[in-house]
Amino acid sequence: MERKDKMDAFGAASLTGFALFLAFNQIIIKFVNHGLQPVFFAGLRSLIAVVCLGLWMWFKGRPPRLERRYMVPGIAAGIAFAAEFICLFMALDLTTVTRTSVILYSMPVWLAIAAHFILPGERITPIRGVGLALAFAGVAWAIIDRSSGQGQASLVGDICALMAAWGWAAITLIARGTRLREVKPEMQLFWQVLVSTPIVLLASLFFGPLVRDLEAMHVVGLVFQGVVVVSAGFMFWLWLLSIYPAASVASFSFLTPIFGVFLGWLILNEHVGLAGLGAAALVAVGIVLINRPRRPAVA
Repeated sequence: MERKDKMDAFGAASLTGFALFLAFNQIIIKFVNHGLQPVFFAGLRSLIAVVCLGLWMWFKGRPPRLERRYMVPGIAAGIAFAAEFICLFMALDLTTVTRTSVILYSMPVWLAIAAHFILPGERITPIRGVGLALAFAGVAWAIIDRSSGQGQASLVGDICALMAAWGWAAITLIARGTRLREVKPEMQLFWQVLVSTPIVLLASLFFGPLVRDLEAMHVVGLVFQGVVVVSAGFMFWLWLLSIYPAASVASFSFLTPIFGVFLGWLILNEHVGLAGLGAAALVAVGIVLINRPRRPAVA
């Protein structure tokens, strides 16, 4: 499929479906956490992804190549990947899907702030500044409000979700601001899952028993996470990113916290009050403004 300079119906439908898929993914993580310790679960997921992604690259005739010149940024990206998913899986174990979705998808806020100082050409414009303020207000509202969880809200869980957002932003900065940007997207992802696997599995030894009340459906959820979410799902998103403008692709991320709040209420019966809806709305609008394409300068 050839590169496009604007979003079309296929791209919009695909990104909307992917946002819903990511929101549902958090439901699955919370479910599997009942059978497996969250950090151990995250490590096993990365291990499955290493195998699946490596086999896929061999099949496509592009076997993984761990070149020395990419080792430092590759390891850095893998460490950030490990930190993100340790925190995310712990967040979904400690707090609600609705709160986690809102806080995690504040990632563009932290990315925009860091990129302003680190990446050339990523200055915070007035419109992006308004978006940052709105999204930041939404995150603060979600964390400060303790009435919307009906006993399920956890400050520690909220902080874990926030740290996961920081880890996600760090991965993006490394991918865009180092020589790792020279390698293909699938190789970037391979570095992340390869390096993160031993880190996360080793870290899991410090978070209690590795297995909880394990049942067959928990194993199905684990395999789904490793094969479909990390391998196929992330590759599909990277494929869309290679076709459509990055700002247009990123702007659809505002749908994921909205879908996350809705699915948490629909499937898990999580309480969603005014604070939850308001926080999700502020974050969503903020993400749209942060990722709004810039108008070309008039000569």
